[in-house]
Amino acid sequence: MTGPRFASLAAELRERIALGDYGRTGALESEAEIGRRYEVSRVTVRRALEQLAAEGLVTARRGSGWYVTSGASFGQTLALGSFRHARSAVTEAGLPLTRAVTGYEYRPAPPDVAHQLDVPEASEVLHVLSVRHAGEHPLDTTAEWVPLAFAAPVSRAEAEDPGVWETLRRHGHDIELVRQTMTATAATAQVAAQLGARPDTPVLLIRRVAVLTGGRPLALSEHRYLGHRFRLEVEFRGGPATAGAEPAGVAAFAPLD
Repeated sequence: MTGPRFASLAAELRERIALGDYGRTGALESEAEIGRRYEVSRVTVRRALEQLAAEGLVTARRGSGWYVTSGASFGQTLALGSFRHARSAVTEAGLPLTRAVTGYEYRPAPPDVAHQLDVPEASEVLHVLSVRHAGEHPLDTTAEWVPLAFAAPVSRAEAEDPGVWETLRRHGHDIELVRQTMTATAATAQVAAQLGARPDTPVLLIRRVAVLTGGRPLALSEHRYLGHRFRLEVEFRGGPATAGAEPAGVAAFAPLD
């Protein structure tokens, strides 16, 4: 965690709020738990939470802890017929797509990762960090997690080429569906350095969960793209089923008060 530590922590928590990691209750971990997870002091945690409170994202409840403010984030659920990797778009543009692995380790799964992968908290998972380039320019930073039960075939070299998901596929794990969550956020100092941008540059954060037949999660990835270098296009057939102010597929979600 680089830059002012409380600001970097606030950015991490802001992303988790945007991704809906705190569920319907909106309850954050205790200040002590947040400090242990991100390896920062209690003072740093409190400053980060106070910054988010000033932004209207969280609120403190006496004797109960910190909660996401009602209406602080919104979600969109879409049913799409197919899934395409960024490689397709980059290849169509005539550019080579390369990946450099910057981190490779087995570590305990954080609570939000454990929830997405449907494994017990703190169970061991493979964690891979990488940066991809489209030609000479950075495209995205990627953080990937794989449950221990599936991680054995993925070496550091294979994580770099052909990549984590493709390695898993080549070892017989057929992905039935991909759950994708998208949100806009700002680059932390660490992400900005990897993408050759300034801190707080807009980035598109995309979380993907690969799911096997039967519903068991196979892998989780989080991609952070420079907002001005990547876009997603969605095609709808027909109009909304009912008349209303919101576009089709958009629904607000917020913790219960």
